[in-house]
Amino acid sequence: MTPPLVSRPYLLLLLLAWAALRTRQALCRNPTGSVLKMSMADRYEKWLELYQPTYRDDREKQYRFSVYQSNARFIDSFNSQNNHTFKLLDNKFADLTNDEFKAKYLGYGLKKCWNKHEKTSFRYENVTMPPASIDWRNEGAVTPVKDQKQCGGCWAFSAVAAVEGITQLKTGKLLSLSEQELIDCDVDNLGCGGGYMDDAFQFIKKNGGVSSESDYPYTGTDQYCNKSKLKAHQAVINGYENVPPNSEESLAAAAAGQPVSVAIDAGSQAFQFYDGGIFSGECGNQLNHAVTIIGYGGEGDGEYWLVKNSWSSTWGEAGYIRMKRNISSKQGLCGIAMKASYPVK
Repeated sequence: MTPPLVSRPYLLLLLLAWAALRTRQALCRNPTGSVLKMSMADRYEKWLELYQPTYRDDREKQYRFSVYQSNARFIDSFNSQNNHTFKLLDNKFADLTNDEFKAKYLGYGLKKCWNKHEKTSFRYENVTMPPASIDWRNEGAVTPVKDQKQCGGCWAFSAVAAVEGITQLKTGKLLSLSEQELIDCDVDNLGCGGGYMDDAFQFIKKNGGVSSESDYPYTGTDQYCNKSKLKAHQAVINGYENVPPNSEESLAAAAAGQPVSVAIDAGSQAFQFYDGGIFSGECGNQLNHAVTIIGYGGEGDGEYWLVKNSWSSTWGEAGYIRMKRNISSKQGLCGIAMKASYPVK
């Protein structure tokens, strides 16, 4: 039997969709190929069309163009070297200087006294042979990637992701919980000004739990604590435990049991523009950002931590980053093993 012919309008739509996809790939996934054939002005206009930033006036747009050009040259130079384990992209942060990026999107401990990493019990201390790999997404313990926006509330996103994970593992229910409740109501932290996951876990315990995202939705700004939104709490915890510091072995033991909150140094340009692959870039251990380990994997030089970020799914590998694991420094890459903790339930 002869298959039905595809109508011309439908075929035209398919061709247009294919052309749009090729344009997106050329702009975002091949910075050493067809993008370089564009003028920088054309490339910037396509970037503007894709990310649609808001500028005050033409003067700011021109300034942002100059920043974009500098960042694009850095990205193209990096990718052209072909000797890295990861690639960079002119992503949504491409019109920000590195200092602006750090000021707007990093919030671990900002404007707050240094938080001690107190010694606690560690329920995974006897785990000597954790599995070779694990991905808590496959177990249904990870909600979709969220977006903290221009608020230094990464600490709340990291803590909430860990609570979402342990709640699912203990109850079988995956619930999206409220970061905004922590930002507004946790007075031991500073909302969009920064904070710590341990203090967030302590707040959730004392508060009798945390609300759902739908009951107390995210705004991306500091608000007064709205007690009228504090309906029946959807998740409770009994407290938290700290992972012994500076030990990737202990961190793997914990991550094999549940998602784990960690602090990292995410201030490098390479981290800002990360697009995919195993991140092995140079970074220090000045902890300034909070994320959540939701697994690990790989073998040999390809070992990595699987990390959930809170910069939307347009950053990195659909919002995630794979970070090199088991390096020579006991602090781990970007200090990932220095201050890790998890909620207990």
